[in-house]
Amino acid sequence: MAKLLILLLLGTYCWVGWRFWNGFRRTNFSQGRLPLTLLWPVLLISNRSYRQNFQKALKGR
Repeated sequence: MAKLLILLLLGTYCWVGWRFWNGFRRTNFSQGRLPLTLLWPVLLISNRSYRQNFQKALKGR
């Protein structure tokens, strides 16, 4: 059961990261694509500006 949960969390992390990576051009960020993609959970919790740009990247606004 624990392995399934870990797989589910890892899959979600990768899927959301992939969506952010593909929508990066919609954000206000000009560089730092890789670090911003890899650190998305931490930045999403701690940074309001990142949350707004993250939503733009995922939703295509």
